[in-house]
Amino acid sequence: MSKIGNQPILIPKDVKVIVNDSQVSVSGPKGDLTFHLHNQVSVKVEDDKMKIIRISESKFAKSLHGLTRSLIANMVKGVTEGHQKTLELVGVGYRAAKQGENLTLSVGYSHPVVIEHIPGIQIETKENKITVSGIDKALVGEVAAKIRRVRPPEPYKGKGIKYVEEIIKRKAGKTVKTAQGAI
Repeated sequence: MSKIGNQPILIPKDVKVIVNDSQVSVSGPKGDLTFHLHNQVSVKVEDDKMKIIRISESKFAKSLHGLTRSLIANMVKGVTEGHQKTLELVGVGYRAAKQGENLTLSVGYSHPVVIEHIPGIQIETKENKITVSGIDKALVGEVAAKIRRVRPPEPYKGKGIKYVEEIIKRKAGKTVKTAQGAI
Protein backbone atom coordinates (compact mmCIF):
# COMPACT_ATOMS: atom_id res chain seq x y z
CA MET A 1 0.00 0.00 0.00
CA SER A 2 1.64 3.18 -1.18
CA LYS A 3 0.81 6.19 0.96
CA ILE A 4 2.12 8.64 -1.64
CA GLY A 5 0.81 6.78 -4.70
CA ASN A 6 -2.75 6.65 -3.38
CA GLN A 7 -3.02 10.41 -2.86
CA PRO A 8 -4.87 12.17 -5.68
CA ILE A 9 -3.17 14.99 -7.59
CA LEU A 10 -5.28 18.16 -7.62
CA ILE A 11 -5.37 19.83 -11.03
CA PRO A 12 -5.61 23.65 -10.89
CA LYS A 13 -8.13 25.39 -13.18
CA ASP A 14 -5.49 26.81 -15.52
CA VAL A 15 -3.78 23.42 -16.08
CA LYS A 16 -4.77 21.03 -18.87
CA VAL A 17 -3.93 17.30 -18.57
CA ILE A 18 -4.12 14.93 -21.55
CA VAL A 19 -3.57 11.17 -21.18
CA ASN A 20 -2.86 9.20 -24.39
CA ASP A 21 -2.11 5.50 -23.84
CA SER A 22 1.25 5.67 -22.04
CA GLN A 23 1.90 9.41 -22.29
CA VAL A 24 0.76 12.15 -19.91
CA SER A 25 0.90 15.75 -21.17
CA VAL A 26 0.53 18.64 -18.74
CA SER A 27 0.22 22.21 -20.00
CA GLY A 28 -0.17 25.36 -17.95
CA PRO A 29 0.64 29.06 -17.92
CA LYS A 30 4.44 28.51 -17.72
CA GLY A 31 4.77 25.79 -20.39
CA ASP A 32 4.18 22.18 -21.38
CA LEU A 33 5.69 18.92 -20.05
CA THR A 34 5.23 15.29 -21.08
CA PHE A 35 5.89 12.03 -19.25
CA HIS A 36 5.92 8.46 -20.57
CA LEU A 37 4.21 6.01 -18.21
CA HIS A 38 5.56 2.57 -17.50
CA ASN A 39 3.19 -0.28 -18.43
CA GLN A 40 2.82 -1.19 -14.71
CA VAL A 41 0.91 2.02 -13.88
CA SER A 42 -1.92 4.01 -15.45
CA VAL A 43 -3.47 7.44 -14.92
CA LYS A 44 -7.16 8.19 -14.42
CA VAL A 45 -8.38 11.81 -14.69
CA GLU A 46 -11.69 12.78 -13.07
CA ASP A 47 -12.87 16.42 -12.97
CA ASP A 48 -10.10 18.30 -11.15
CA LYS A 49 -8.27 15.25 -9.74
CA MET A 50 -5.80 12.76 -11.16
CA LYS A 51 -5.29 9.29 -9.68
CA ILE A 52 -2.38 6.93 -10.33
CA ILE A 53 -3.38 3.25 -10.50
CA ARG A 54 -0.99 0.31 -10.51
CA ILE A 55 -1.80 -2.58 -12.81
CA SER A 56 -0.38 -5.42 -10.70
CA GLU A 57 0.65 -5.97 -7.10
CA SER A 58 4.28 -6.85 -7.85
CA LYS A 59 7.05 -5.19 -5.88
CA PHE A 60 8.22 -3.34 -9.00
CA ALA A 61 4.73 -1.96 -9.69
CA LYS A 62 4.43 -0.81 -6.08
CA SER A 63 7.75 1.03 -6.34
CA LEU A 64 6.62 2.77 -9.55
CA HIS A 65 3.28 3.77 -8.03
CA GLY A 66 4.59 6.47 -5.67
CA LEU A 67 7.38 7.53 -8.03
CA THR A 68 4.98 8.16 -10.91
CA ARG A 69 2.63 10.12 -8.68
CA SER A 70 5.51 12.32 -7.43
CA LEU A 71 6.85 12.96 -10.94
CA ILE A 72 3.43 13.97 -12.30
CA ALA A 73 2.72 16.15 -9.23
CA ASN A 74 6.06 17.90 -9.85
CA MET A 75 5.03 18.47 -13.47
CA VAL A 76 1.74 20.09 -12.37
CA LYS A 77 3.59 22.31 -9.88
CA GLY A 78 6.20 23.19 -12.51
CA VAL A 79 3.73 24.43 -15.13
CA THR A 80 1.88 26.55 -12.54
CA GLU A 81 4.51 27.85 -10.09
CA GLY A 82 7.85 26.63 -11.44
CA HIS A 83 10.83 25.19 -9.53
CA GLN A 84 13.98 26.92 -8.37
CA LYS A 85 17.26 26.24 -6.60
CA THR A 86 19.51 28.88 -5.10
CA LEU A 87 23.29 28.52 -4.87
CA GLU A 88 25.67 30.67 -2.85
CA LEU A 89 29.29 31.59 -3.61
CA VAL A 90 31.51 31.56 -0.51
CA GLY A 91 35.05 32.83 -0.87
CA VAL A 92 37.05 36.01 -1.33
CA GLY A 93 36.92 37.14 -4.95
CA TYR A 94 34.38 34.50 -6.02
CA ARG A 95 31.96 36.04 -8.53
CA ALA A 96 29.21 34.99 -10.90
CA ALA A 97 28.04 37.10 -13.84
CA LYS A 98 25.76 36.61 -16.81
CA GLN A 99 27.25 37.32 -20.22
CA GLY A 100 24.36 37.18 -22.64
CA GLU A 101 22.64 33.87 -21.93
CA ASN A 102 25.75 32.18 -20.47
CA LEU A 103 26.89 32.16 -16.84
CA THR A 104 30.54 33.05 -16.13
CA LEU A 105 32.05 31.94 -12.81
CA SER A 106 35.27 33.29 -11.30
CA VAL A 107 35.95 30.86 -8.47
CA GLY A 108 39.68 30.80 -7.87
CA TYR A 109 40.88 29.10 -11.05
CA SER A 110 43.32 30.72 -13.47
CA HIS A 111 40.49 31.11 -15.97
CA PRO A 112 36.78 31.92 -15.77
CA VAL A 113 34.41 28.95 -16.09
CA VAL A 114 31.55 29.41 -18.58
CA ILE A 115 28.29 27.49 -18.16
CA GLU A 116 26.42 27.39 -21.50
CA HIS A 117 22.73 28.33 -21.65
CA ILE A 118 20.34 25.37 -21.44
CA PRO A 119 16.89 25.82 -23.05
CA GLY A 120 14.06 25.90 -20.51
CA ILE A 121 16.29 27.13 -17.66
CA GLN A 122 16.60 30.71 -16.41
CA ILE A 123 19.69 31.70 -14.40
CA GLU A 124 19.82 34.91 -12.39
CA THR A 125 22.73 36.31 -10.38
CA LYS A 126 22.54 38.78 -7.51
CA GLU A 127 25.50 39.60 -5.25
CA ASN A 128 26.90 36.19 -4.26
CA LYS A 129 23.78 34.13 -5.09
CA ILE A 130 22.82 32.23 -8.25
CA THR A 131 19.17 31.30 -8.80
CA VAL A 132 18.35 28.50 -11.25
CA SER A 133 14.66 28.26 -12.20
CA GLY A 134 12.46 26.45 -14.69
CA ILE A 135 9.41 24.22 -15.07
CA ASP A 136 11.19 20.83 -15.11
CA LYS A 137 12.30 19.96 -11.56
CA ALA A 138 14.83 17.34 -12.68
CA LEU A 139 16.47 19.71 -15.17
CA VAL A 140 16.64 22.55 -12.60
CA GLY A 141 18.34 20.20 -10.10
CA GLU A 142 20.73 18.90 -12.75
CA VAL A 143 21.85 22.39 -13.82
CA ALA A 144 22.25 23.50 -10.18
CA ALA A 145 24.38 20.40 -9.49
CA LYS A 146 26.47 21.13 -12.59
CA ILE A 147 27.17 24.66 -11.33
CA ARG A 148 28.00 23.35 -7.82
CA ARG A 149 30.46 20.80 -9.28
CA VAL A 150 32.61 23.64 -10.67
CA ARG A 151 33.91 24.33 -7.13
CA PRO A 152 32.27 22.19 -4.41
CA PRO A 153 32.57 23.57 -0.86
CA GLU A 154 35.64 22.38 1.02
CA PRO A 155 35.37 21.36 4.71
CA TYR A 156 38.14 23.51 6.23
CA LYS A 157 37.19 27.08 5.34
CA GLY A 158 33.85 26.37 3.63
CA LYS A 159 34.93 28.05 0.38
CA GLY A 160 33.15 27.04 -2.80
CA ILE A 161 29.69 26.93 -4.35
CA LYS A 162 26.97 25.53 -2.08
CA TYR A 163 23.19 25.36 -1.93
CA VAL A 164 21.70 28.07 0.30
CA GLU A 165 20.08 25.51 2.63
CA GLU A 166 23.13 23.20 2.62
CA ILE A 167 25.08 22.77 5.86
CA ILE A 168 28.81 22.12 5.44
CA LYS A 169 30.39 19.91 8.09
CA ARG A 170 33.55 21.71 9.08
CA LYS A 171 36.83 20.01 9.99
CA ALA A 172 39.45 21.32 12.36
CA GLY A 173 42.70 22.37 10.72
CA LYS A 174 46.19 21.39 11.82
CA THR A 175 47.27 22.58 15.23
CA VAL A 176 50.80 23.51 16.18
CA LYS A 177 52.25 21.89 19.30
CA THR A 178 53.50 24.39 21.85
CA ALA A 179 57.11 23.95 22.90
CA GLN A 180 57.31 22.43 26.37
CA GLY A 181 59.90 24.07 28.62
CA ALA A 182 61.27 26.36 25.93
CA ILE A 183 62.38 29.77 27.09
